Amino acid sequence: MGVYVVKRLLLIIPLLFIISFLTFVLINLSPEDPAKLVLQAQDVPVITDELIAQTRQELGLNNPFIVQYINWLASCLQLDFGDSYVKHETVWMLLGPAFFNTLKLTLVSSMVIIVSSIMLGTVCALTEGRLLDRFIRGTFFFLSALPAYLIGIVMIWYFSVTLDLFPTSGLESYQSYILPVSVIAFTHIGLYFRTVRSAMLANLNEDYVLYARASGLSEKKIIATVLKNSLQVSISIFCMSIPLILGGTVVIENVFAWPGLGSLSIKSILSRDFPVIQAYVLIIAVAFVVFNTISDIVNTALNPKLRIGE
Repeated sequence: MGVYVVKRLLLIIPLLFIISFLTFVLINLSPEDPAKLVLQAQDVPVITDELIAQTRQELGLNNPFIVQYINWLASCLQLDFGDSYVKHETVWMLLGPAFFNTLKLTLVSSMVIIVSSIMLGTVCALTEGRLLDRFIRGTFFFLSALPAYLIGIVMIWYFSVTLDLFPTSGLESYQSYILPVSVIAFTHIGLYFRTVRSAMLANLNEDYVLYARASGLSEKKIIATVLKNSLQVSISIFCMSIPLILGGTVVIENVFAWPGLGSLSIKSILSRDFPVIQAYVLIIAVAFVVFNTISDIVNTALNPKLRIGE
């Protein structure tokens, strides 16, 4: 197991280099001249070719491409993503608070999704084919098919405007979490609870369950064992839900005016703030790689069969 973990961790290094290179290349393919964007953001009245050339020199844009990439990567490794073209602040000063706001929303949503999926998946497996099973599956199939922004708008209209129960936007108190977390949960639970349900049904039909019942083992203990075995199948999907939610908060954050990475990324794209966009793409990509690696390691630890040939 230790050898497998080391191999997976070592594999992250080249992946991160590839991700960082692609991120840098894609942003630099933009036809916009960063020097001109910087001058426009500074409200320079007359932008001359001399000013553009001077700004390009200051930004290091006249260096060879590979030198620019190495300098940028070296700075990123020190959490220095450069300066925002628009806000005239360091990118980290903008990303730091936004990242932690998004992380809090992501972790709370993930916990709600995981707990709800386990509970609903267990209930549906134990009531297979009955009215409750069909109702739960139908409801969440319908919700997962709806766009997140539409659910968000409806919830704001009903719970915030009509009933005045929750704030419509911002991050003022714990109540501000309820609506955005609910929207994220509604659009994701449909997939994850069906995974738990399918795994539960497969395990309930295994021979060891029949043997346990024939041996007089209590139904509660049997269900607990079946659930534990079922979660081994679902653990990788649960782990991958975190970066998926992290990257998918863009719409939710803009609907609820949540001061996170999603809102910041949209503003940066509209204003062509390249350093902020680069940092955002890099953070989301790294999150996918890291959580995918964690998922593989946890899954291998829970399932000894996967360790063969490690």
